[in-house]
Amino acid sequence: MEKTIRRYWPVFVVPTLAAFIIGFVWPFLQGLYLSFCKFITIDRASFNGLKNYIFALTESDFLHAFWFTALFTVVSTLCINLAALAIALALTREIKGTNLFRSVYFMPNLIGGIVLGYIWNILLNCVLTLLGKPLLSLHAPYGFIGLVILMCWQQIGYMMIIYIAGLQSIPGDYLEAARIDGASERQILWKVKLPNLMPSITICLFLSLTNGFKLFDQNLALTGGDPAHKTEMLALNIYQTFYGRSGPQWKGYGQAKAVIFCVLVIVISLFQLRATRSKEVQQ
Repeated sequence: MEKTIRRYWPVFVVPTLAAFIIGFVWPFLQGLYLSFCKFITIDRASFNGLKNYIFALTESDFLHAFWFTALFTVVSTLCINLAALAIALALTREIKGTNLFRSVYFMPNLIGGIVLGYIWNILLNCVLTLLGKPLLSLHAPYGFIGLVILMCWQQIGYMMIIYIAGLQSIPGDYLEAARIDGASERQILWKVKLPNLMPSITICLFLSLTNGFKLFDQNLALTGGDPAHKTEMLALNIYQTFYGRSGPQWKGYGQAKAVIFCVLVIVISLFQLRATRSKEVQQ
């Protein structure tokens, strides 16, 4: 079998490699070139130098979207992972109905983001109306809180599953030895469970950070960036720049923003992966 695979490896590798180049590498390189151009269609692009990047890095709406996205990502990442870990710790104890609770917590992740956005838009606006408060689209702080609530409701169950898998993979000998040595449950959590849970924490932090920075459909459905672009995140700002405005310069501006956005997400993700992987322990 191994000899056959070595002999016919191009049959398996070439189609996948070709699909990757056609579907990702070539469009990425083309998009990188277009970020330096003014264009309406791809075959009619004129080189524009660094003007697109200068505009993107000095535009107030884009800078506000960056800081708004960064704040949202930090808050949502902390809330999601703390809540998911707490629920995972509770559901790995021998209590009745554990499987039912796991299924219920995971179900929101199965609903599409755009649908969740519209559902929570109706729910939160109804609550705000009953309380006599401004609607989400009229008050930026409420819009921010609504986005955090929506993101947590959707993502906590998914992260919980990863944490449960990590907790169940910890050798029982470690826990038993700690209890024999007289360690309390808090000491077991901090000294045994969390160090051995670092691979799961790495994965969950990576997913939370990237999902937070790339959030688009929930933002579009819940607030649409209102009021006056105050709740507009990076992905929505890029979309509005590229598709919401007419003229060849705006396509180039939007493409430059997309490249900056891509590099930003890659750098932050690599930094997070390096920081958390350095704390992982070998079982």
